[in-house]
Amino acid sequence: MSLAFAAIAPHPPLLIPNIGKKEIEKVKQTKNALLQLEQDLYLSKPDIIFVISPHGSLFADAFSINAHTNFVSSFEEFGDYATKKEWIGCPDVAANIAHKGNLNSISIQLISEGRLDHGSSVPLSYLTNHLPNIKIVPIGYSGLGVKAHLEFGSLLKEIIMETDKRIAVIASGDLSHGLTTDAPAGFSPTGAEFDRQLIQLLETRNTVGVSNMEEKFVNEASECGYRSFCILLGILREMDYQFKNYSYEGPFGVGYLVGNFIF
Repeated sequence: MSLAFAAIAPHPPLLIPNIGKKEIEKVKQTKNALLQLEQDLYLSKPDIIFVISPHGSLFADAFSINAHTNFVSSFEEFGDYATKKEWIGCPDVAANIAHKGNLNSISIQLISEGRLDHGSSVPLSYLTNHLPNIKIVPIGYSGLGVKAHLEFGSLLKEIIMETDKRIAVIASGDLSHGLTTDAPAGFSPTGAEFDRQLIQLLETRNTVGVSNMEEKFVNEASECGYRSFCILLGILREMDYQFKNYSYEGPFGVGYLVGNFIF
C-alpha cells in the first residue's frame, strides 16, 4: 500500500527500566522523544515494521533479513533476565526481499534467529506498546559501501510500494560513541562534529551530503547508526519529506538522536 512511517531511534539498553534504573533520568529527553514517536507510529496504523539494526548478524558482503516466525527481546547480556517482549515475524516478506535482491544483483542473506538484538528490541520496546499484533522484519546492514546501502534502500522502497500493507521503517542507531573522555570508545575529536553535521544534513534533506561523508571521518566518530540511516535515506530518496528532530543528547558520551520523517 505505502510507506506509512519512517524514523530514527537510538538503542541504549539503559532505557529499559530494569537495566537503567535511576540512570534513565539522565536520558529523559530521549525517553520522552521515544514516547512521542510511539504516538506517531501508532497513528500511522502500520501493518508491518521494518527495523534496521547495527547489532544483528553482520556480513561483509551481504545485507541480512531475519525470516523467523516470531521474536523475543533479549537483555540477558545486560543483566536483565526479567524483561521479555514478543513480536510476530513476517517470513513471507523477508523471503520476497531476498528474492528481489537476487533479481537486482543485491546480495542478501536470509537468517532465522528468534532472539532480537538490543539494536532492534530497545526501540521496539518503546514504540510498539500499543501495537500488540504488529509484525516485524529485522534487517541488518552490511560491510559494503554507502552506495550499496542506498541501493538496498531503493530496493526496499520498491517492495514497500508493491505490497498491500502499510509499512513503517525504524532505522536504529546511535551516533558518535566518543563525545567525552569517559565515553565507551574513548574521546574522539571528530565525534561531536560528526553528530552536528549528520543532524544538519538530515534536517536539510541533503542525502547526497550524508552519503558523501568521508569514510575516515565517519569511522573516527565511532558511530553505529550511519549505515542504518543510509538504508532509510535510500527508501526516502525522491520523496518529499521533512526531518523533525525530536531530541538529541549525549550524557554518557554517546549521541542519541530521535527523529521522525514527516511526509
